[in-house]
Formats: sequence, C-alpha cells, structure tokens
Amino acid sequence: MEEGRPLFVQIAEEIEASVLDGSLAEGERAPSTNELAAFHRINPATAAKGINLLVDREILIKRRGLGMFVAEGAAQRLRAERQQSFADHYLTPMLAEARHIGLPVESVIELLRERVHQSSNNE
Repeated sequence: MEEGRPLFVQIAEEIEASVLDGSLAEGERAPSTNELAAFHRINPATAAKGINLLVDREILIKRRGLGMFVAEGAAQRLRAERQQSFADHYLTPMLAEARHIGLPVESVIELLRERVHQSSNNE
C-alpha cells in the first residue's frame, strides 16, 4: 500500500485492476472484506469502504450470504470511466494548450503519430 493515499481507495483500485486485466472475471467471486483486511493487514472497515465504492459504481454486486461478485459489464464500465478520465485529464488540457499556442488539431494528431512511431521503435 502507498503512503499518502487512502487505503480504501487503493483497495478499490486493486480490485478494478484485477477486473480490467481479467484476473477477476465478470460473475466471479471477489475477495471478501475479511480476506482483504487480513492480506493487507488493515481494519476490515477500511476494506469494506473500498468494496462499497465499487458496489456504488456497480462494479461489484452483493449476493446475500454468498459475498461480493464482479458485476456483468463491470470491465466495460471501468474502461469507459478510464477513457473519459483520460480525455478529461490529458486530452482536454492538451487541446487547450494547442489552441493557446496556435497549433492546429491536425498538427497535434501528427505529433501524436510521430510519438507513437518513436515509442514503438524504442521497444
């Protein structure tokens, strides 16, 4: 766990990452509050708070007496959220700066293509 970031947020992000990479499939049982608390050596209430963030966003669903399960469509919802976040945090400011310095959108696209080409050559 990282210093300076709320533990419950890190728990939620850890589960999100597992859903996105497929190691926690839709319909599959998610780790319980107690399992997460024991593994990370944290208070179960903290783990529950992280799980409840995902329940509120319909990434996990509660099945009474059975535990938490990955909701159908969870990976798609997470990807859509991440794509929107990417656009908000990176593309919008980049386009605003391009407008500010008089760089046309076509030039921005060309710069992106060049960077993609450079990064693929460096791998």
